[in-house]
Amino acid sequence: QVQLVESGGGLVQPGGSLRLSCAASGSIFSIYAMGWYRQVPGKQRELVAAITSGGSTNYADSLKGRFTISRDNAKNTVYLQMNNLKPEDTAVYYCNLMRDLRNSMDYWGQGTQVTVSS
Repeated sequence: QVQLVESGGGLVQPGGSLRLSCAASGSIFSIYAMGWYRQVPGKQRELVAAITSGGSTNYADSLKGRFTISRDNAKNTVYLQMNNLKPEDTAVYYCNLMRDLRNSMDYWGQGTQVTVSS
């Protein structure tokens, strides 16, 4: 059974930065793609970024240049560095064990709230 635990969310001012972490249990972490999604109330969950076990990445077009996904297979952890945050980045961010760079599987963390506000 895979468990994903996100951390690092919080309140930040516009233009600030946050780094989210997702720690995964289980020995399968290193062979799967991992991704970050986000969701605001009333909207569908959307893919933010994904990374394969070998380090290939995929980003939502609107976030390229501000967000960076990375992973440490030795620590079973995936990260999302978010810079120059904007109020529209406010959402609950979820970690996902993914089928590939574009398709999720039914393994989700509990989510971490990111609020960008002055």
